[in-house]
Amino acid sequence: QVPLVESGGGLVQPGGSLRLSCVISRGNFNFDAMGWYRQAPGEQHDLVASITSTGSTRVADSLKGRFTISGDIAGAIYLQMNNLQPEDTAVYYCKAKKGQLSYWGQGTQVTVSS
Repeated sequence: QVPLVESGGGLVQPGGSLRLSCVISRGNFNFDAMGWYRQAPGEQHDLVASITSTGSTRVADSLKGRFTISGDIAGAIYLQMNNLQPEDTAVYYCKAKKGQLSYWGQGTQVTVSS
């Protein structure tokens, strides 16, 4: 059973903001890192941002300045998305990694449209 629960997606107008949450719903997994990926229709999963157990963060170059990742991989991570544009429309997934194992959340839809 997937222990990651995402929330915070929805419909927003261009220029708007959303904050996604990914909560570890049970257990103590001591993940090595967590991150956000997104998948637009017909596209592959693309890395949006990641955070390690030491708190080191990384945001995809094309999203720097608009997206910020924060949180604690022992409990929950967040993705703050500002100045959203229609091309940001996608299903956003939370992923956690421990060694060779990866866990995925169920995804949350983000739609940017006027």
